[in-house]
Amino acid sequence: MTGVTLTAIRKTYGTRTVLADINMQLDQGELLCLLGPSGCGKTTLLRILAGFETPDSGQVVINGQDVSSLPPNKRRMGMVFQAYSLFPNLTALQNVRFGPRVRGLGTTSEQTKEAQRLLAMVGLAAHVDKFPHQLSGGQQQRVALARALAVQPDILLLDEPLSALDAKVRVQLRSEIRRIQREIGITTVFVTHDQEEALSISDRVAVMNEGHVLQMAAPAAIYRQPADAFVARFIGAGGVLAGRTSGATVRIGEIALPSDAAAAMPSGTEVEMFLRPEHVSLHDAPEGAPAGSVAAEVVDLTFFGSLSRIKLGLTGAPTGDDAGSGEIWADLSSAAAERFVPGTKVWASWPSGAPRVLAR
Repeated sequence: MTGVTLTAIRKTYGTRTVLADINMQLDQGELLCLLGPSGCGKTTLLRILAGFETPDSGQVVINGQDVSSLPPNKRRMGMVFQAYSLFPNLTALQNVRFGPRVRGLGTTSEQTKEAQRLLAMVGLAAHVDKFPHQLSGGQQQRVALARALAVQPDILLLDEPLSALDAKVRVQLRSEIRRIQREIGITTVFVTHDQEEALSISDRVAVMNEGHVLQMAAPAAIYRQPADAFVARFIGAGGVLAGRTSGATVRIGEIALPSDAAAAMPSGTEVEMFLRPEHVSLHDAPEGAPAGSVAAEVVDLTFFGSLSRIKLGLTGAPTGDDAGSGEIWADLSSAAAERFVPGTKVWASWPSGAPRVLAR
């Protein structure tokens, strides 16, 4: 069953097009992340869905009902903002109970019981009588989430709800949001510019840029099969190498890099090759390296704890804007990476099906 349908949504501010004919469908109970850089239109799209902004044209349908002309309070939506927006003079319980009280959802006793249940669901059963200033940022955002759910919405909207929190709390709370969303089964739209956040909690991700949805797919598909160069560069880390196809290779300067995708393209096609660091293996000498391995030099090493990322410059690869970065990365365990200090000469290899090759 379709939960949300957006058809030909268009929005301009003066001469600037913020959203250009957006079309998308969300299934009932799905969590969709709108992901993109600042100014791409993702928050404007969320506000149109909520009813806070009016599109120049297009249609918003929720659970089969056209709500395009309805005000926000008639759309049965719960919204969580980046700023917690809690009433400072009300306790956590009173904040959560506020919406149902205003809308007349049940008796006072029923409203209180539901607020207590939701606060327990978000892990705040012991904090129901605390005021916002007595709660941490993560706890305040949990109250905001419970408050959004208290009005019994059909759709839950979250506008960068975790961006003001520190890294550890952000990871914990995003897992909690996903658990609660699955438990309730509510259709959810989550706006973020954090790629890791989007990939880790969503059923599907819509990557946006300059008012367009460039790709909308499952997280694994977005990561492994980006639709274009922007998506490939924006999602995750990876080397970008520009060259021309030549049989089952991409020729970059003096070197030929193996690629199954290149074999399906006309020889001489100008392409960009994107290679994820987890696909790259390093070897000390060409004698022990697989066929098709290329010479490289360690440029830098970044320590991430259990994992280290090694930056490699390919020997013979040109540099400059027209040639891509001329560099690739390799992810190794930190224990294995210790010996690859900058300046070390190595040979790099990867499965021929690993690179994503896109025409320029």
